[in-house]
Amino acid sequence: MYQDGKIWVGKSGEEKVYIYPKMANRHGMIAGATGSGKTVTLKVLAESFSDLGVPVFLADVKGDLAAMCRQGAESESVRKRIDAMALGEEGFQFRNYPVAYWDVYGEKGLPLRTTISEMGPLLLSRIMELNETQSDILTIIFKIADDEGLLLLDTKDLRSMIQYVTENAKEYGAKYGNLSKQSLGAIMRAVVALEAKGGEIFFGEPALDIGDWMCTDCNGKGVIQVLDCQKLINNPTMYSTFMLWMMSELFETLPEAGDGEKPKMVFFFDEAHLLFDSASKALLVKIEQVVKLIRSKGVGIYFVTQNPKDIPDGVLGQLGNKVQHALHAYTPAEQKGCKAAAQSFRANPEFDTYDVLTQLGIGEALISVLDEGGVPTIVKKCQILPPQSQMGALDEAVRQERIKGSLLYSKYSQMLDRESAYEILEKKVLDQEESNRKAAEDAAQEKQRLREEAAAKKEEEKKTAAKNNQVKKTVKSAGNSAAGTIGREVGNSIGKTLGGSFGKKVGGNVGASLGRGIFSTLFKL
Repeated sequence: MYQDGKIWVGKSGEEKVYIYPKMANRHGMIAGATGSGKTVTLKVLAESFSDLGVPVFLADVKGDLAAMCRQGAESESVRKRIDAMALGEEGFQFRNYPVAYWDVYGEKGLPLRTTISEMGPLLLSRIMELNETQSDILTIIFKIADDEGLLLLDTKDLRSMIQYVTENAKEYGAKYGNLSKQSLGAIMRAVVALEAKGGEIFFGEPALDIGDWMCTDCNGKGVIQVLDCQKLINNPTMYSTFMLWMMSELFETLPEAGDGEKPKMVFFFDEAHLLFDSASKALLVKIEQVVKLIRSKGVGIYFVTQNPKDIPDGVLGQLGNKVQHALHAYTPAEQKGCKAAAQSFRANPEFDTYDVLTQLGIGEALISVLDEGGVPTIVKKCQILPPQSQMGALDEAVRQERIKGSLLYSKYSQMLDRESAYEILEKKVLDQEESNRKAAEDAAQEKQRLREEAAAKKEEEKKTAAKNNQVKKTVKSAGNSAAGTIGREVGNSIGKTLGGSFGKKVGGNVGASLGRGIFSTLFKL
């Protein structure tokens, strides 16, 4: 509950326990066993930040945060809480809050998308559960795409890029290092599996513009962005990686802000242990770095989990505002965890922190916050305030009405598909195929032309030979006739000289034969 410029979280006896807005970006934690009241605490804080004019992000894992758009209603338990804490005298009243709904599957909220490039190879490797070698090769694929100006927006872009690199592995291997075709094949199979899990839906454009979350309503209340994770949580790796991406996106997008009077935005990550489970060393380093540095961007991050031990020490040490609900201590391991949780608080001389921690009731918590000077306060046993908005699930018809009535509906409802790696590489393949086809046609045409020229030349030679033969025959025939005539004339002259008809006959025959022989010899020469 927002009161006197501070966030009123609970009451320790008659003392009010506040979180100071200027210290709210020093991050925080809400921890406790199932059913101990973490969701109520989360809602109280989210409502207070909204009243303060700070935009809020909530990961709705169980579907019980969406109804914050509706005014709360009194119940017997809530009335007892109000009376016991004298909240009526403090101006407590039920109210609704401005809420925007998101869903990576686009079913229970506006589609929350990002691009393959924005996700980056490190987070994408975690989603696809790649080993170290495959992760390194994926990084090289991103580098090649970047060097060649190929946008990686959706999964088909990534598939095309992997196929392209595989086909040119030898060439790229010489420049970027060995690119095993077995590893490339494994990455391709992982992409196909990612698509089967919904990757085709949540990788693409328009990608989320974090600036659209940094807003207030007409009354100056910070808009509460609710990401429905009821389906997403079934894939813990996908859920946690999306949360990490959003933290990274905030860190990379927002300018330096320093320590303001209040945060620019506050994020609540439910089931926070999933952020760190099976995370690689490189990823854990990145998470810790973002948590440490994002404070300077004016962003507060609050982790909601069952046990503080779920959060790495490097991150846990950055959480200044802590609300610890009851923990079980039935087993030696649980007892050890409880002791560690108790020891993380600044001790209160009035009670034993460990004993109280294991005996807290529903709606009770141990709270330690940063005071106005940034010093952790001593731990106090508190009764948590009730939320002012509606508890429980939201009617689906109301949800859909709110989604379609959002000012951002026209921007995010339809997926866009502009030219990127897939289209460019597809065009490159088609151009190559067209070039190969044209080259083949040109070669076939050239071959046909040469065949036709050879055939024409052969036919011409055949015609020339026939013509020459005809000329020879004609000339030979004419020569024989002429030679015979000339020979007979010569023979007749010889016959006349010999005298008598016998001389003429012999002389003609001899002359004709002689003439033909002479002509034939001349023709051959």
